[in-house]
Amino acid sequence: MFTSHDGLCGIGELAEKAGVTVKTVRFYSDRGLLPEASRSVGGHRRYGPDALDRLRLIRSLRTLDLPLPEVHRILDEENEAGGALEDAVARQLRGLGSQLQALRWREAALRLIQECPPGERADRLSLIGAMTVPPSTAPLARFWRGWLPPRMPARSTGAFLEVAVPQPPDDPAPAQVLAFARLSAFVLQPCTGAEQPQPEAHRTAGARGSAVLYAGLAEAYELAGAQLRRNREPYPGEALDSFVAAYVSAYSTRDTPDFRRLLAEQLAIDPRIDRYWELAAEVITPPGGRVEPTPGSAHDWLLAALDAQTATAQAQTPLLRADMSR
Repeated sequence: MFTSHDGLCGIGELAEKAGVTVKTVRFYSDRGLLPEASRSVGGHRRYGPDALDRLRLIRSLRTLDLPLPEVHRILDEENEAGGALEDAVARQLRGLGSQLQALRWREAALRLIQECPPGERADRLSLIGAMTVPPSTAPLARFWRGWLPPRMPARSTGAFLEVAVPQPPDDPAPAQVLAFARLSAFVLQPCTGAEQPQPEAHRTAGARGSAVLYAGLAEAYELAGAQLRRNREPYPGEALDSFVAAYVSAYSTRDTPDFRRLLAEQLAIDPRIDRYWELAAEVITPPGGRVEPTPGSAHDWLLAALDAQTATAQAQTPLLRADMSR
């Protein structure tokens, strides 16, 4: 392959055959990526027949933007059954995915500013400036950890966070960027009291009861979500029974008409965070798409079904008493 009688070549010939500069060959040699076969009497570098293929491989790996340590590991495993190349490519793809997501969010944010009325630009710039790109869900998770019952098992907390914290879309529309920015601002605003107001169920169910409650609510919300997707009006049925059963299990009590009435009254006065769920729905719903149910919208549907059921039961009670007195 090389023109010399000993089958070796100098740094200039190697660089010419590989289509790179002498400086490039020297750089890779000095970092141990391209070993020399020997040195001439005058101290010049000499490379063996495999140097050209190795140099071309190094160039290919660097073209993929793999860092030098990764390239070194791949070269070390070139003739082995190692997975250095596969691991490096997978890491590079993950990093590239994050970069692309950040670029898409920046593009959508720029379009948001470009398309909004001049009078709204200052407010939107302030919202976007307070948000990382790509956005982080950590503030949302912290908000819920402060809202959820204390000492609730980590597994139960994690399961709730999976459905309560909307994941930023990879390719957002400007409206979704605005909704996520507003959602981040919402969870970071200071509370009016010393602590976030908690529903009564959090104070009375205890740690174990809270885990049972939220596991049951997750099932009920899923059932209610299916009805919301069908545009069904709230009605008593499997979803409502599952909803009530979650509270029955948490309180270790019985499901009776009186319990349902008291539950409806308590839930009606519990603290609400409707704005969170409205914004969460905007984040996960692309413009023009069907609004996806959230735990908040499912809860409202179930509460409306419970209210309707208890109102009907109360209206029927006087009639039953009148019939019994005849």
